[in-house]
Amino acid sequence: FGSVSGSSAATCATVSKIALPELKRRGYSERVAIGSLATAGTLGIMIPPSIIMVVYAVAAEVSIIRVFIAGMIPGLIVMGLFSLYIVVWAVLNPRQQPPPEPRLRMLAKLRQSAQLIPCGLLIVAVIGTMFVGWATATEAAAFGVLGSLILAALTGTLSWRNFLDSLLGATRLSCMIMFILAGAAFLTKAMALTGIPAALAAGAASLGLGPYGIIAILTVVYIILGTALDGVSMIVLTTSIVIPMVQGAGFDLVWFGIFIVLLVEIAEITPPLGFNLFVMQTMTGKEQTEIAAAALPFFLMLVLTVVLVTLFPVTLVTGLPEWLLAR
Repeated sequence: FGSVSGSSAATCATVSKIALPELKRRGYSERVAIGSLATAGTLGIMIPPSIIMVVYAVAAEVSIIRVFIAGMIPGLIVMGLFSLYIVVWAVLNPRQQPPPEPRLRMLAKLRQSAQLIPCGLLIVAVIGTMFVGWATATEAAAFGVLGSLILAALTGTLSWRNFLDSLLGATRLSCMIMFILAGAAFLTKAMALTGIPAALAAGAASLGLGPYGIIAILTVVYIILGTALDGVSMIVLTTSIVIPMVQGAGFDLVWFGIFIVLLVEIAEITPPLGFNLFVMQTMTGKEQTEIAAAALPFFLMLVLTVVLVTLFPVTLVTGLPEWLLAR
């Protein structure tokens, strides 16, 4: 769903509304369910297509497709770490697990997934056309629209009313993104004229911190910003300043985009203004501190992912887009 929506908060709200009551009904641990749903919603901005990735790519003047592809392995790592934690927790707490469900045959599973499979195939087709080089990001988006219309027509949900509502919604969203990008471009030019980014880059270089020292400072800064700003605002307000520093330290800008997205994911579950924490607070009626405590193990998994992509940037981030786009 994160691939369809591209929004962390929207993913968290939509999936939680469906999944949380069902998990409670089946007897799963409410604490683990809340923590996993709050943090898994952050995958909406890591798994492409992602609005934040588009904003960063335009602001940093790098390829949108490269940033999309670069986010795949880190996204899979985050999913794997989340799942691994849940498995380990379940093994260590067998008494808190619900009784096993009756086994279904494969045909029954496919029958119950009939409405989900076409949507999944559409996601794979849209992302796959970009990955294999058959389409640009814009062309893949057009294929996605065409595929959505075909699916809606085949399922009998396509009507002029639904079509116009979807068109208006897409127009509003596109206009919002364009205004954000225009503001980011204006801020970048204004900051360049003032000379502040270049001065900061020179100042950071003079401190002799080294590349990893600069990254460590930026990590702290972005986590602090995440307690007061949403992800798009963080990128728009800081990209023009930090890009010269990052380039001066010798880091790849595509890698840095994934690095920022991971930090934005952490910010989404960082008190007191983590958006996903607010969403889960509304969904459950619990205190934000309780939700933050439930999300803490998954928070640590995100931090571990940041460490991994920093230590192995080529293997985990930049290697895949270079290999795919060079074919």
